[in-house]
Amino acid sequence: MGAYLHKTTSVTPLVVFRMIFGLMLLGSIIRFWSKGWIDELYIQPTFFFPFYGFEFIKPLGSYTYWLFAICAVAALLVALGWYYRLAAITLFLSFTYIELIDKSTYLNHYYFTSLVCLLLIVLPAQVYFSVDAYKGRVKPGHQVPAWTIDSLKLLITILYVYAGLAKLNSDWLFHALPLRIWLPAHNDLPLVGFLLNEEWVAFVFSWIGCLYDLSIPFLLWYAPTRLLAYVAVVLFHGLTALLFPIGMFPYIMIVTGLLFFSPDFHQRVLNRLAQWLALPQAFMESTRLSRYTPPTEFCILILLLFFFVVQLLLPFRYLLYPGELFWSEQGYRFSWRVMLMEKAGYAQFTVKDDRGHQVVVNNSTFLTPLQEKMMATQPDMLLQYAHLLRNHYAQQGFHQPQVYVDSYVALNGRLGKPLVAPTINLARLEDSFAPKTWITPFDDEIIGF
Repeated sequence: MGAYLHKTTSVTPLVVFRMIFGLMLLGSIIRFWSKGWIDELYIQPTFFFPFYGFEFIKPLGSYTYWLFAICAVAALLVALGWYYRLAAITLFLSFTYIELIDKSTYLNHYYFTSLVCLLLIVLPAQVYFSVDAYKGRVKPGHQVPAWTIDSLKLLITILYVYAGLAKLNSDWLFHALPLRIWLPAHNDLPLVGFLLNEEWVAFVFSWIGCLYDLSIPFLLWYAPTRLLAYVAVVLFHGLTALLFPIGMFPYIMIVTGLLFFSPDFHQRVLNRLAQWLALPQAFMESTRLSRYTPPTEFCILILLLFFFVVQLLLPFRYLLYPGELFWSEQGYRFSWRVMLMEKAGYAQFTVKDDRGHQVVVNNSTFLTPLQEKMMATQPDMLLQYAHLLRNHYAQQGFHQPQVYVDSYVALNGRLGKPLVAPTINLARLEDSFAPKTWITPFDDEIIGF
């Protein structure tokens, strides 16, 4: 381990990643803004679903545009390496704040992006080919500790391997679910669309998807298979972008795959870019080793150790909870479980009190269509919404309101059933990390991780 920590490498893979990642985030924010999603998702709703423990993250109303603007500027500055450290901190805080405003917009790739932004804060991505280096704000350097780049590769490896482990379940492997439900919806694709109606195709996609996730990071690490593996990365994520509405995730993974390429490859990219920008040759010729001071390096390594221990353990927290994970979703988020289930349902709430008041709630009065859809199948969001109704109707004159839900949820094509018994008064329950014993038992078995 001591020898590894003293090993150095060219910083060029980290520099190229910094530039592409920053520009990609900038483009994502511009796209998000231009499509009106800031208004639709963060300003129009009257109620938001905060993450447990992060209730202090509040929506900002029309100031949300400023938050996105700050995030966009920070992404651009990170790409340029201009006031890099401050920009990386700002990018992490602003992006993560946006992510934490509303649970109903949670996506795995938002979580991954936040983690990458967090890592970039401590990595020396600005010591070469940056405005900071050009202006002399940091000492230019070409060599950095190898672990700085390997830490990003390790995060990518964890994402893939855990996503692959999550696919080792009976629904995915032996029933091709939920792909057997989703693929026929794309049978209008040119040339190959008719194949998506075939059940065997869903099985092929399921097994290839699982094998891909479990093997691709190791094939990228290994030089002889790297190029072929990267072709597979482009094809695999290009296909998922074509078939599924998962935003920027496929493109982010295609970019992160470049990190595994050799420093020579990235140096050629930077040399070509330097020619286009007419940068002075001296700017590109640094061979200096850029290292942290020993106390700084020790602190960063301790933080990284803690970071990766959390990343390795957090996805397995579901083992602390009884019942079926896909049904209760206790421990589902932040665990790299990507597109593993098709859950559909509805939730009809009734509020009443002991003085004869009673009302059947129209959910659209309080929630957007997206929020209602997500709330209807996720128990913790059902409870949060019930508390909203409890508080609202208490202000409307109900005495100690009782909130009941008539829910109906179908998981991976199974017959629907209540997620919560209609006799349970949700107004009296409180959310916590403890098992949610009020969730109706799944009464079926999905074997696997």
